Amino acid sequence: MSGRMAASNQVALVGYAHSAVERHSDRPLGVLALETARAAIADAGLTPAQVDGVVTSALFPTAGSHAVEDGVSSVTASWLAERLGASPRYVSGFQGIGQIPGMVGIAVNAVAAGAADYVVVYRALHNPRGSYHANPMRAAAGSQQWTAPQGFFGPLQMIALPYNEYLARYGATREAMAAVLVEARKNGSRIPWSFWNGKPLTAQEYLAAPMLADPVCRYDCDIPVSGVAAFVLTSAERAADLPHRPVYVAGYSNATPATRRLPLHWPLDDIMSVGAENARRLWESAGVSPADVDLPQVYDGFSPFVWFWLEVLGFCPVGEAHRFVADGGIDSDDPKALPALSGGGALGNGRMHGIPQMLECYLQLSGRAGERQRERASIGVACHSSPHYGGAVVYSAERY
Repeated sequence: MSGRMAASNQVALVGYAHSAVERHSDRPLGVLALETARAAIADAGLTPAQVDGVVTSALFPTAGSHAVEDGVSSVTASWLAERLGASPRYVSGFQGIGQIPGMVGIAVNAVAAGAADYVVVYRALHNPRGSYHANPMRAAAGSQQWTAPQGFFGPLQMIALPYNEYLARYGATREAMAAVLVEARKNGSRIPWSFWNGKPLTAQEYLAAPMLADPVCRYDCDIPVSGVAAFVLTSAERAADLPHRPVYVAGYSNATPATRRLPLHWPLDDIMSVGAENARRLWESAGVSPADVDLPQVYDGFSPFVWFWLEVLGFCPVGEAHRFVADGGIDSDDPKALPALSGGGALGNGRMHGIPQMLECYLQLSGRAGERQRERASIGVACHSSPHYGGAVVYSAERY
C-alpha cells in the first residue's frame, strides 16, 4: 500500500464486551467467547441474527507443549460462528504474530468491500494449568537444534537479548524500567476487569522480583490469564444509527520481520529498523503523524517493548525512551504527559495480548471510559507485539 488507506475512517467500532480476567477459568474458553460476543452484539444495539461476519486470531501463544483444542483452549472464528445464533456470510481468522491489527484489518476490509455488514472481532486467551512456557523437549530439530540445547528457548530468552543490547548501548538501567511497571500497574489497578485491580506495584517491589532471564524479571512479563474481549465493526454510515458514539479505524500496519534470523533471534537493530518502516506505513495509511496522536497505547507484553514502541513511533528519540519514561513522560495523571499506558496495557491487565490497547482507544475515543475518561482523546494508536513482528491500528473519534 502506498498512501492513505482507501477504507480510512469508513469502518467503525460500535460496541464491545469484556469477560472477567482470571488466572484460570473454571469454564471452557468457548463458553466465555460465546457469552462475550453476544454481550458485545447487544452493546452495539444489535441481535445475533444481524451479525453476518466473524473474525478472530486464534493463536494459542505458548512455547510449551499444551494441547490446542478448539472451543477449550482456543476459539476459531468458525467454531464461534456455528454457535453464535447468526448466519454469517464472512468467517475468517488471522494467522501471524500481530493478532489484533491483523484481525482488525481483515474485518475492516470485509466491511469496506461489502462482504459483511456487521462483524464481530474477538480475542480469546486461555491460561492452561501448569507451567506456561515449560520446555518439554527431549530432542531438538530444525532451527531449535541451534538454540534449545543451550537454554535459548521461548520468549523470555528471546526478549532478554535485545533488552540487554538496549541497556548496554544507551546506558539504561533496570531502575529506569521500574517506571514502566509502576505506571502500567497504577493504571491497571484502577480497572475493574483487570487481573491486577486494586494491586499497584512499587519500584522497590519490581526491583526485588526474582530474575527469570537476566535482565528480565517476573514483573517484566505480563501474567498469563484467561479472558475474552469482543468488538463489533460496521460501516460509518450504519454506525450513525446505533446507540454509541462510533470510533473509526483510520489506518493500520503490520510488520514484515527480517527473514535471515532464527525465529527467536531478535537483535535490537532488527526491531528498530523494521519497526521504523512499520511505523512509517502506519502513519501513511492513516494520514496522520505522531504529533496528531493524543492517546498512544504501546504494547507491553514484555516491558522493553514500551521503550521500543515509543521510539519507532517517533514519540521520543532513539535511545531516549528510558529517560523519557523515568522522567514522567508517560504519566497518565499528568495532563502534559503522553498517556502511553493509560489503559494498563498487558502488564497492568494480564496477558490479553493487544486487547487492553485496543479497548482503551475505543473507550476513550467513544467517551465511555467513565471515571477514567480523559478530557482530550481524539486520535489513538493501539500497538501489538514487537515493532518488527507485530503491528498497530490508528483510531479516530471523528471522520477526517
